[in-house]
Amino acid sequence: MQVGVIGAGRCDEATAEKAERVGRLLARRGAVLVCGGMGGVMEAASRGARAEGGIAVGILPGRNPAEGNAHLTVRIATGFGDGRNILIPQSCDGVIAIAGAYGTLSEIAFARKLGIPLVGISTWELDGSFPVTDDPDEAVEILFGRIGG
Repeated sequence: MQVGVIGAGRCDEATAEKAERVGRLLARRGAVLVCGGMGGVMEAASRGARAEGGIAVGILPGRNPAEGNAHLTVRIATGFGDGRNILIPQSCDGVIAIAGAYGTLSEIAFARKLGIPLVGISTWELDGSFPVTDDPDEAVEILFGRIGG
C-alpha cells in the first residue's frame, strides 16, 4: 500500500510533529510513504517513516535527485515543478493532507478528482467531502478504514 502525505515545504514545529507521527504510523502499518520529497511536512513525515524502518518516496519538483530531503529512501526527479502535484495522489491508495497552502490545495483537488481517499489534519476544509481532524492517529485510522487497510 502507498499513502501520500502532502503539505507545505515549510511548517511550524507542531505541524512537523504531526507529520512525523503520521510517517511513523504509516511505516508501522507497512505502507510506503509518498510525498513531494522536500522540506517541512514532507521531510518530517519522511523522517518518521524512516525512524520506523519504513520506505519514503519523494517525487521531486526538479531534475536533480540530490535536492530531496535526507530521509528519503527513493528519489524521483521529475523536472515538473508544481506539475508533480498530480503524480503524488495518482501514485497512492490514499492521501493525508497536513496543513499546507496552495500547493497542498492543488494536491487535495487532484485526490478528490481522481477519487483517491483523503483525510486532512489541520488543513483546508472545503465542502465537507473529506474528513479533517487535528489528531494524526485518528487521521491514519480513518484513512485505513476508507482504503481497507
